[in-house]
Amino acid sequence: MKKILLAVVLVFSTTVLFAQQTTYPVNGSYDTRPGMFAFTNATIVVNANQTLTNATLLIKGQTIQAVGAGMAVPKGYVVIDLKGKFIYPSLIDAFSSYGIPEVATQARGFGGARQSVFVSTKKGAYNWNEAIRPETSVKTIFSADGKKADELRKVGFGSVNVINRDGIARGVSAAVTLNDATDNNVFLKDQTAANYSFNKGSSANDYPTSLMGSIALLRQTYYDAQWYGKQKEEYNISLEEFGKQQNMPQIFEADGWANVLRADKIGKEFGKQYIIKSTGDEYQRISEVKATGATLIIPLAFPKAYDVEDPAEARNITLAQMKAWEMAPANPAALEKAGIKFALTAFGLENSRDFWANIRTAIENGLTEKQALQSVTEVPASILGISDKVGSLEKGKVANFLISSDNLFKNGNIIFENWVQGKRFIVNKMDVADVRGIYNLNVDGISALILKITGTGGGSVAAIERTGVDSVKTTATFSRNGDWVSINFNLKKNPKGDVRLSGYLTAANPLTFKGESALADGSTGRFTATFKEASKETPKPDEPKPSLATGTLLYPFGAFGNAELPKQETVLLKNGTVWTNEKEGILQNADVLLENGKIKAVGKNLPAGNAKVIDATGKHITPGIIDEHSHIAGSGGINEGAQSVSAEVRIADIINSEDVNIYRQLAGGVTTSHILHGSANPIGGQSQLIKLRWGKSPEELKFAGADGFIKFALGENVKQSNFGTGLRFPVTRMGVEQTYIDEFTRAKEYAKAMSAKGNNVRRDLELDAIVEILNNKRFITCHSYVQSEINMLIHAADSMGFKINTFTHILEGYKVADKMKAHGIAGSTFSDWWAYKNEVAEAIPYNGKIMHNVGITTAFNSDDAEMARRLNQEAGKAVLYGGVPEEEAFKFVTLNPAKMLHIDGKVGSLKAGKDADVVVWSADPLSIYAKAEKTFVDGVAYWDIEKDAQVIKAQQIEKARLIQKMLESKSKGGRTQRPVSEAPRLYNCETLENYSAELTEQEHAH
Repeated sequence: MKKILLAVVLVFSTTVLFAQQTTYPVNGSYDTRPGMFAFTNATIVVNANQTLTNATLLIKGQTIQAVGAGMAVPKGYVVIDLKGKFIYPSLIDAFSSYGIPEVATQARGFGGARQSVFVSTKKGAYNWNEAIRPETSVKTIFSADGKKADELRKVGFGSVNVINRDGIARGVSAAVTLNDATDNNVFLKDQTAANYSFNKGSSANDYPTSLMGSIALLRQTYYDAQWYGKQKEEYNISLEEFGKQQNMPQIFEADGWANVLRADKIGKEFGKQYIIKSTGDEYQRISEVKATGATLIIPLAFPKAYDVEDPAEARNITLAQMKAWEMAPANPAALEKAGIKFALTAFGLENSRDFWANIRTAIENGLTEKQALQSVTEVPASILGISDKVGSLEKGKVANFLISSDNLFKNGNIIFENWVQGKRFIVNKMDVADVRGIYNLNVDGISALILKITGTGGGSVAAIERTGVDSVKTTATFSRNGDWVSINFNLKKNPKGDVRLSGYLTAANPLTFKGESALADGSTGRFTATFKEASKETPKPDEPKPSLATGTLLYPFGAFGNAELPKQETVLLKNGTVWTNEKEGILQNADVLLENGKIKAVGKNLPAGNAKVIDATGKHITPGIIDEHSHIAGSGGINEGAQSVSAEVRIADIINSEDVNIYRQLAGGVTTSHILHGSANPIGGQSQLIKLRWGKSPEELKFAGADGFIKFALGENVKQSNFGTGLRFPVTRMGVEQTYIDEFTRAKEYAKAMSAKGNNVRRDLELDAIVEILNNKRFITCHSYVQSEINMLIHAADSMGFKINTFTHILEGYKVADKMKAHGIAGSTFSDWWAYKNEVAEAIPYNGKIMHNVGITTAFNSDDAEMARRLNQEAGKAVLYGGVPEEEAFKFVTLNPAKMLHIDGKVGSLKAGKDADVVVWSADPLSIYAKAEKTFVDGVAYWDIEKDAQVIKAQQIEKARLIQKMLESKSKGGRTQRPVSEAPRLYNCETLENYSAELTEQEHAH
């Protein structure tokens, strides 16, 4: 009876709890009595650092009045005895889309008859690009979602930070509670943070199509906002709001650790320290992530094991995918150990109910309970600026708290109630009897029934069995509210049909239910269910948990990665055939000494000293191969082709250090690659020179001190006659020429304006790059084929006062070699490619030979990840076609591209003082039989043919171990996913894609 009265009091009190001051009218009598409760004798976890035993929590209305042990309960409070139970702060999710309508992504892409969209279709004085939408404010589009709120409350969340996940500049988020009150009464803070991403979302604009375009657009927006704040000529709602948001916290959603680093770099450029929502792979590059200084919001969505029972399908899984399954659960522990501040989010979980299973998995893998609690309470409250309201249980704060059976992180703990803004929400009934078991069930008019009650929470599922001639087994709908029960079932073959029972628990020894029955024929009666015996339930096994115990980090994280990176050594390469590319020519039986990353000496009988000696007898030693035109090691697209000029984008922003082609090309003797933008527009993006330092971070790959280059292009790709993309200017070769004239005219005017004192000139990243060309600080490498267009660009350069450094491809170079020589233009061509499209119809395999004979600095490039592995053989073709001397032919892929790239003072030949980028070949490097046995970059052997065999064997063993582990996980009931291959994207000049659309597809697939 006491329990029933208490329940009535609680229900009544919670109905009047929110009868507070409001602008909303009430249809009836006003009741403004506050709910006043005293929760006594509980273990109260005030915060992660303070726990009180036998303590009391007082709340009045929405607010905590007091927390402490040994307190007297004031008069007027309803006392609720929680002896043996725990009270925790309700959880906070710092990253949620709760209450925001889903945004449909525009159908975009290259191909088809779709017309290009260059500027915003949004009506009003907004930004020119729809992906920049800082004017969006969650408080104006938020609407509470009762069903979703209930799901989150059951997990333990009391408040969330709501983010509109649409666009690159996304606008302002807001913190709300998960109360079921009106929208007006759930806001904790209407402006918590400005939000960003690299995904343009629902924007109808073509630009950007690439990751580097997204980065450039965001950087340009920062500069536009700086200019906008100093001028009075233009009104722009988006820039106005963008500027206002710069003093609030900044949250950046980044996909993967590499994008964490990219986002942080933008932040540092503009004096911002982003809070970064990541995807949980930071453990792969923990030191680089820590160096950002960013606070993270990390998910608890760990990869499922792959179903590898089919060996054929199992071959589709990469080592990186397998290791991520094993090691991702240790990501929170790795961040804690590194001292990185982070919050945990339920965002990304397939089912919010997996939250506690996954957080316990993280704890089993090293995350401390203290850090776990901080990461779902105090840390998110702190980063959102709502610590004065939620995150801990202190006087004056909002009454958001949980009542649980035990330690919140203990397996088997039950969350009974989640109080949000002082309002009670029941998750599981508290102090109810366990009624699970087998009962003899007697229903008036029906005999010989057995009732079996099973399930969780003391009984939640039932089944009915009838014995005798008309035996039947059927499931039953079983619901329970305290001691009251409702049971519905259908006897199928029995003419009585549907049976409905409603009753209550009348005795505890033995357990007995009594009540009323109603049958399908309309007759009513009584029923009694008397406990017979305990049911023999088979306990459900716990989900198998992957463990970090046997996981080893690799650099890069995948095939051919190293647990420890190779070290720089002092090495003496002894008694080989040395191709110096210097005046000494090819030396027989000579030595090369490498020390401190440089070539110390080249000659005969060099003293070894303390050097590691490698016998190169019968082998050939050469400088490392340099690929003047490559598209490896990029992420998120190699073309930003939505505009005719994309000089603002930078390959430097999207270097992918994990690309396996780096390793493969080291195996072909390549040590330096010039990573170019594609050829989708007349003026493409800025290129990046890298050294193939396998295992190093993206920044560490970059060739320090090298001149900047930029990609220009001519021909079919530029006017997009073979792309079918609509009406992007130019669509003719005449238009291509005009693009150059217009751009350099604008750049000259821009440079003049920038140099004038007192001018408030809008900084234009696109024109900055063009001005660098005019000032000989950035150099052009131009995709080219046809003689007429080559002549056109030379003429445009002469008339506009800029220089062309290199024509790349240049398969009709033999027709214009004299003009190229007169202008000092280099030619980087293919060895023997022809007839693969119309504008290559007049290509000849003697092109390289002819340009070389005229005196042009001539090189062979790859433009292809596979060909780059065999550039030594491409050089050999210069001997075949035209009889270029072998030593000069090999310079086509070493010294000559070094000259083109202005790095011949550092690489390209074997000379004391130059970088120790050296290859040891098994035979003459121009031979198709030659193998690169060792490839040194800065004196580090990043490729070693003998170690490669060991790595392959070791990783085969590692994959076998992981496959067995996944099979064991499945056999124990672990969830699995179908193997899906993650083959690396192979880019070339013409590769087009839509980065944001691909991200959206990945999200939907997840």
